[in-house]
Amino acid sequence: MTHRILIVDDEKNTREGLRWALESHAEEVLLAPDGEQALLLLGDNPVDLVVSDLKMPKMDGMELLQHVREEFPETEFVMLTGHGTVETAVDAMKSGAFDYLMKPVNLEELGLLVKRVFESRELKRENERLRAEVNERYGFENIVGNSPAMQRIFQVVRQVAPTKASVLVQGETGTGKELVARAIHYNSPRRKKAFVAVNCGALSQSLLESELFGHEKGSFTGAVSQRAGRFEAADKGTIFLDEIGETSPEFQVKLLRILQEQELERVGGSKPIKVDVRVIAATNRDLKKEVEAGRFREDLYYRLNVIKIDLPPLRERQEDTALLVHHFLQQFNKEHGRNLTIGPKTMQLLQNYSWPGNVRQLRTMMESISILTPGKEIQPKHLPEEVAADPDPGSQLRLKVGMTVRDAERELIRATLNEYGGNKAKAARVLGLGRKTLYRKLEEYEIAEEKATA
Repeated sequence: MTHRILIVDDEKNTREGLRWALESHAEEVLLAPDGEQALLLLGDNPVDLVVSDLKMPKMDGMELLQHVREEFPETEFVMLTGHGTVETAVDAMKSGAFDYLMKPVNLEELGLLVKRVFESRELKRENERLRAEVNERYGFENIVGNSPAMQRIFQVVRQVAPTKASVLVQGETGTGKELVARAIHYNSPRRKKAFVAVNCGALSQSLLESELFGHEKGSFTGAVSQRAGRFEAADKGTIFLDEIGETSPEFQVKLLRILQEQELERVGGSKPIKVDVRVIAATNRDLKKEVEAGRFREDLYYRLNVIKIDLPPLRERQEDTALLVHHFLQQFNKEHGRNLTIGPKTMQLLQNYSWPGNVRQLRTMMESISILTPGKEIQPKHLPEEVAADPDPGSQLRLKVGMTVRDAERELIRATLNEYGGNKAKAARVLGLGRKTLYRKLEEYEIAEEKATA
């Protein structure tokens, strides 16, 4: 990347000498005899680095530094002084100078310093780019849904994100529990610190403890050195414990201590280590029932369950399916250089499918067909067999043993409404309901009305 340097010194020979030394480090080197001329040049030219003398007429280096920090905060500043004292250098650094050098200037040292300045700028720009990318990827807009159930979740996430409260996210596999956890973290004051995700169900108890708490050298076979754990890595940030319901009672005791005391001990160690970590846990189990069955500690459950977010399965928010389809299609069109569209019949099949794997299944399928579909339109024949198998599965009842009467009624109303093309008057007559009663139940059960007619 090209750079522009501005040299400010009231001695012409010094200016020219510094320009000669720095020409190889920048695309352009500008010169100014004093601070006032420097500010005029800065106003007309974006400058990456100002190298300025301290003692100058009209406006000295410290005053120029103050103007640069206020008016051009992205510009770095290096102070040169032939009258230098420790106090002067400290004042310059406190005022925002990147560094300082004593005159007469060692040109090799100056070149190394300029190189360090530009490397630091590139690192800042990369960090800003990555932060913007992370915010874009994990912002609220990526938890897609217009259904009332999802709008309530958005509201809870916005409320809980700025706090330190522990959060328990419950939902079936594939509903987006980690995405919600990341949205909480990246919209919290901890966003600049680490977000550490651990799948508790994928590790044995001993490995899980070592992974999360770290271990001391020699604490077990293979522990050839001391190792910090994930909790230490997440200090001042957030740790996401997925599948927390799969953990053992012994592990739950140690996790409870961290939540209560904000400290841990490494495996094989005895020294308490203080940590400041926000815990977001997730499970596809009903932890309350696990507590009642004696498989999960009640005290840990209440520690984790300060705020609970229940993610609905996709089949219970079918009105969001089309939104998700378009979201993923746009994403994969961009990633794979496609310009695919999707026809109404294909969309109907996608909306009618029950999606047992939830949003994750839909996303995976959309990526696959966005790569494999020939032509420009996704048609029913391009869908997986199980999705396209029934020409109108949306009108079928999805009743099953264990379903509550409330859920069964909701499903019956939904299927009947689909069967009659969204015509509420016909659906009400078939169901034996008054139209006002049907309207009330549609609102109560949050049944999509996008195709319904009066």
